[in-house]
Amino acid sequence: MKKIKPTVLERSWILYDVGNSAFVLLYSTLLPLFFYELATTARLDEELYLSYWGYAGSIATVLVALIGPICGAIADQKDYKKLLFVISLICGALSCAALGFSWIWWIFLIVYILAKAGYSASLVFYDSMLPEVAPEERADRVSSKGYAYGYIGSVIPFVLCIGVFVCYYMLQIISMEIALLCVTSITAVWWIACSVPLIKRYRQTAFMTPTPHPIAEAFRELGRTLKHAKQHPNILWYLLAFFFFINGVYTIIDMAIAYGESLGLDSIGLLLALLVTQIVAFPFAILFGVLASKVRAGRLIKLCILCYAGIISFAVFLTAQWQFWMLAVLVGMFQGGIQALSRSYLTKIIPVERSGAYFGLMDICGKGATFLGMLLVAVVNHFLAGKVLNVFGISLGNENIAVASLLILMLLGYIFFCKADKLNQK
Repeated sequence: MKKIKPTVLERSWILYDVGNSAFVLLYSTLLPLFFYELATTARLDEELYLSYWGYAGSIATVLVALIGPICGAIADQKDYKKLLFVISLICGALSCAALGFSWIWWIFLIVYILAKAGYSASLVFYDSMLPEVAPEERADRVSSKGYAYGYIGSVIPFVLCIGVFVCYYMLQIISMEIALLCVTSITAVWWIACSVPLIKRYRQTAFMTPTPHPIAEAFRELGRTLKHAKQHPNILWYLLAFFFFINGVYTIIDMAIAYGESLGLDSIGLLLALLVTQIVAFPFAILFGVLASKVRAGRLIKLCILCYAGIISFAVFLTAQWQFWMLAVLVGMFQGGIQALSRSYLTKIIPVERSGAYFGLMDICGKGATFLGMLLVAVVNHFLAGKVLNVFGISLGNENIAVASLLILMLLGYIFFCKADKLNQK
């Protein structure tokens, strides 16, 4: 098959993944460490550190889950998708920069919620651009390249941020406040810079009939979309499956560093392990995009779900630094594949003119799953604080037991996806 180079618009769309992935890497690695420093300074209970971080992430996901579908429906109207994308991008990037001045733990958490909400909202509009950016036969590859280049590209600002963190944490030649300001500024500038080509080149080509009352029409369109989904059970089953299985992916990504820190593992080692995740994820995300042209995407998603269940099981018994490194490699192998294929899978079963509304619903499922996963980990960790369970001769603390609760949700996700995929084959 002849290899087709990505178009200028496809490259611009992929580049935004490079930009926003830098923020993902920041909030899943360095920000929990800085929060730990702020929490320690304020003499918060170390047993509850993981819970506070989990609660903040849950609040951010709920905010976007509530507004995502309506904003997605508004975005389906002419000329609104880019506008809403830019607004959410600016909100997220400026809040990211503002974290550099948030030196009190509760203020830090509030600004973090705003930054993550802006980032998550921008993805509703960004993801819904995919059917307009790439034709259906190229959607899997373009989606996979977005995640792949996002992983490897975000390493550039992340290496700079690690250098700053080392100057503070190990060399102690700069203060924590200066280090925090530097890493958040580097990430915010990178995020915005990588967004410019997409903002410049994207033009909304698929939209609903314009209306003088876009917000009221958005509610009506959301109702029509829900009615459309009700008439297509394959879509409903897929969204339900996505709700459950994606929580394992997002929760592991969002809380990996916080989890490792709560187990007392070395901070620098944790950061380097997550850097390995990004490097490993690059070729494997590309690989899954290539495989999708030869193996049905549904089968690949099932494989990824099962492998992630295995990864979570391994994480439950994690007690040493080398095990965290193994976890990082395993996550990198399947993280990009399941995210990219889940995104492109939806584009193939929905009408393109309703992509904004449907990706808004998908965002509810994704953010709802993240909320449920993070809240589950936070609550179990909170109520089992100080408890130890002996399994196969291995002592499991409250943190380990909390992570084990995610397996139930992954199992449900697999069962529901099998149902959805069977309907989509008819």
